[in-house]
This record gives sequence, C-alpha cells and structure tokens, in this order.
Amino acid sequence: MTVCKRIMLASIWVFLISQSLAFSQVSELPMKFDFGTGEVAEGYTKVTSTTGYSEEQGYGFDYESEVLSVNRGGRDALRSDFITSYAPFFFSVKVPEGNYRVTVTFGDQQGTSRTTVKAESRRLMAKQIDTNTDAFITKSFLVNVYHPEIEGGGKVQLKDRELDKLDWDHKLTLEFSNHSPKITSIEIERAEQATTVYLAGNSTVTNQQNEPWASWGQMLPVFFKPDRVAISNQGSSGLTLKEFQSSNRLKNVLSHMKEGDYLFIQFAHNDQKEGWTHVEPFKGYQDQLRIFINEARKWGATPVLVTSMHRRRFDEQGQVVNTLGDYPEAMRQLAQEEELALIDLHTMSEVMYEALGVEGTRDLFVHYSAGTFPGQVNALNDNTHFSNYGAYQLSKCIVEGIKTQLPELAEELVDSLPDFNPAIPDSITQFDIPRTPIFDNRKPRGN
Repeated sequence: MTVCKRIMLASIWVFLISQSLAFSQVSELPMKFDFGTGEVAEGYTKVTSTTGYSEEQGYGFDYESEVLSVNRGGRDALRSDFITSYAPFFFSVKVPEGNYRVTVTFGDQQGTSRTTVKAESRRLMAKQIDTNTDAFITKSFLVNVYHPEIEGGGKVQLKDRELDKLDWDHKLTLEFSNHSPKITSIEIERAEQATTVYLAGNSTVTNQQNEPWASWGQMLPVFFKPDRVAISNQGSSGLTLKEFQSSNRLKNVLSHMKEGDYLFIQFAHNDQKEGWTHVEPFKGYQDQLRIFINEARKWGATPVLVTSMHRRRFDEQGQVVNTLGDYPEAMRQLAQEEELALIDLHTMSEVMYEALGVEGTRDLFVHYSAGTFPGQVNALNDNTHFSNYGAYQLSKCIVEGIKTQLPELAEELVDSLPDFNPAIPDSITQFDIPRTPIFDNRKPRGN
C-alpha cells in the first residue's frame, strides 16, 4: 500500500470517527446545543448558521431556514452568542418516541428579543418570550413525539396530507418566530414520568400543519406548566370514531398509555354524515364512545368527553343554529351514565358565537380575502374550521372545563391563569401568534 493511500484511508477513518462521535453526542440524552459562532460551552454541541439538518448528523436547522449567527464576545460561552432570523426558522433533532422536556434560553447581551415557540405541526409552546438588553430567560416545555410505527406491530394508516406532516416525521422540530427571536441554547431530555393527555378527534382538534387553519388541540400545550403534562394530539382531519380505530390510531395511543394519563375524546362532525362510519346519536355513537372509554380505563387512564363545538350558522334572530343534531346531548347523557368528566364545548361555543355575533365570529373561523396568503387566488370562507385566534379561544374554553371537571389535572395548569368567560372572548386586536410559513389553500377534510 502506498503512502498516499495510507494517508487517504487514515483521513477517511478520522472523518468517520469524528462523525460517529458527533452523532453519539446528540443521540444520547440529554442533548445540549450551544447556538452561535463563539466559544462552545462545556458539554454542549456547537450549532452555527451553517448547521443544516441531515439524517446522518441527526440535528440541525430544517425546512430551508435562513438564520444568522451573532457573537457578542465575553467570557460566558453559552450567552455570548446566539442564533436569530428575520423570518420563522426551524431546528430539528432526530429522537425516539416519547415525552421530552425542552429547555430554551433566550436573550442578547446588547439588545432585546421577542420569541414565540411552536413544536412539530404548529403546537403552541411559548406564546411570547420577551427579554431586555443583557437579560436572559430560560423556559422549559414538554413535547410529545410519536411515530406511525406501533410498538408491538402495526402502523398508523396516515392520510395523504399527513405523509409530510412534521408530527409523523421521526424528528422533534421546534419553530422560532416573532419580531426578534434570539436563541442561545437548547437542552432536550426525556420526561418519562410526565402525565400524557391524549387527544382523539377530527379536524377541529388535530394539529393543523398548514396556515391559516388551526384547532384547539394545538393551542393547549401553552396552558400547562413545563414539568408534568405533555399533550399528544393524535386527531386527524375527517375522522370519525370508527375511522380513528380502523386506522390504528386508538391502537397507537393505547400502546403508550399508562396509569394517570388522560384521553380527551371529541367526535361528531363527521360521524353524523352518511357512509360506512355513520352512527346514530343514542345508539352507535354512544357504543363507539364506550369503546374508547373502556380501553382508557383498562390502562388506568381517565377518559374525558368533549362535546363538539358549533359550526358558524345563525338564524334570522342572530341565534346559533345547531347543526350537530342530538350528538352533543347523547354525549352529555353518556358522561352522566358513566360518571365521566364532560367538557361542554358545544354550549360554551354557542355562548361565544352569540356574544360576537354574525360578523364578529368571522374572525374565529377561516375567512380571508383573496391574496392574503401565497398562491391564494380565491377568498377563503370556511364556517367549520378555525383561525389561530378562534382555535386559541376554544382552547381557553377547554381549560375552563379542565378547571371545573378535572381538579387534579387543573393543578398542572400555569399558575395564576385568569378565568375565561366565553361571553367575553379576547379582543382580536390584542392577539399575537405569528404565522408559520407553511400554507395550503385546501380546506381540511371533514368540512
């Protein structure tokens, strides 16, 4: 073997070892990332503006994110530099299924910052983190990661629109946005003891990946403390009770469920429609709900029934028209029979809609003129699915239901959370959740 070949092979070997070591750094938990071009804090992995995500590396900036590395200098390796951007940006880490505590430090020695954090498919984790000059804030939150492959065999049957959904892509993805996001570090560790709240539902519950659609389930994480509760939202657009089971979604939930967890169940919008999954309110609907209830109880989890919210429809007197028939009442009666907690979103949404009126409720739903979003040729007028603002108001209704119906879970809500009256929703002029740069003009299934 020539000297040149030996040198070449040695170089390749060193490269492979270095890559292996780099991957092992982040494949073992906890993972610690130091953002910026300055000195790297001990025990952390360096991340600069050129650190793009790859399967081999297992971490990096994702989805064509354009970011800037800023180094202010100084002795504090962790806080002297940071990553920022003029647009929302994404950072992904390849992880197994489970609950993870994500801890992020925000701030800048020489300037202010404002950051909103979402995870996976637009799950709201931190609504607005503000820091003053030379002041830093460290905030934690829990992210549930799930895969389509089911432990013990089988696979969730994903719909076409879910195949590229961040929720199902074997990564934990964080999105940073707002006026001036500045991230100095991220730590990721397992949170195996966390209570998991599973959500089973349709398009009005699921994590809507594409703007301008949104659902209450993806807003719910922001209302919980960072230490104990993770939200696992496995609803999907267009689903019925029967389809949630036939697509192996209930099986997937049960494969991870443990004692002390919760299962929130909201269906009706699609179950009332004709087809093989149709069920009548006081027979098939209640029977199907009992399957979910009994399965959750087998694992020591608490089933919670959630009546479906109204669609946006009013009569000539400005009163809400019930388009869901007897399904909400069938759920109320079942909750009483089974001695279950019931969150009556059907009633609370009626109060909210009538308080806002025919025109005011347009803000709750996806109503946008043509040209509001990239490639949007026609106006969007959807009276079933919600805007970010509407989804956030409905999530507040869910929180109020938790306070009154689930006292143990309510203890895990953010401290000093003000009471919410559906008759007095937040003003949209004071609402600020930056949009994610992922748009789709198509309405979710189940309209």
